[in-house]
Amino acid sequence: MDLDAIREWKPTVEQSYGARDSMLYALGLGYGEDPLDAKELQFVYERDLRAVPTMAMVLAQNRFWLSEPKYGVDAVRLLHAEQSLEIHQPLASEGRVQAAFQVSGVDDKGADRGALLHQTKTLSDAESGAPLASIRYTLMLRGNGGQGGFGETVEPPPPLPDRAADRTAEIPTARRAALLYRLSGDYNPLHADPAVAGEAGFDRPILHGLCTMGIACRAILANYCDNDPVRLAGLSNRFTQPVFPGETLKFEFFEEAGLVRYRGTAVERGTVVLDRGSARIR
Repeated sequence: MDLDAIREWKPTVEQSYGARDSMLYALGLGYGEDPLDAKELQFVYERDLRAVPTMAMVLAQNRFWLSEPKYGVDAVRLLHAEQSLEIHQPLASEGRVQAAFQVSGVDDKGADRGALLHQTKTLSDAESGAPLASIRYTLMLRGNGGQGGFGETVEPPPPLPDRAADRTAEIPTARRAALLYRLSGDYNPLHADPAVAGEAGFDRPILHGLCTMGIACRAILANYCDNDPVRLAGLSNRFTQPVFPGETLKFEFFEEAGLVRYRGTAVERGTVVLDRGSARIR
């Protein structure tokens, strides 16, 4: 792993997006299943359209750069470990944004344990320069442990309370969910091609991790924000297992001072797919 090359990776990406992009992203999360639900319709209908906050994670996204040989990363064994989103101001339903990327640190866990790479994305309005969101992607480099590190480390999120949840919610996913969500920018064939999924050890394509997190956002908006996206200030979670399109996601919420902690479970398998989540509500 070439740590100097990784440290120097600092691209910027611009993207213009419109109402169609905002609606397509929301449809990928399952919004609009009930066309009579006015509180969900606001995310998929052009009249008074509002953007789902987690769309900030996919706007002005950078290509999968770690697969380039010059970085020396074993990209085949890479996993998306954690994700966090801090919202500075609500995302408009259309506009032009700019994203600045960098790697804030590589945390070497040892030869047998891999390394954590913390990639940050600062999203701003391309016209005014006003900050919109700060996003962190934590990647587990399973094949690059014991090769050194640099920069800051990130404290792992604390475990969830050992008690019954204060509230639960279930959201079914469509069998075509990954095929629809990928149109928002992540065209990894793992989420569409059964042959590629088989090579990765799955019997069918899996759902994007950021789609699962977006569905968690959907559940939080409905249960704690009266579906007002302005009230969500931040969101984070750990990815623990993949979701297969068509599964039902059950969310358990634990209310704490200033926070809603959460986990997500694939009901049909009884498998925790999101863990140690936190949402900050305004």
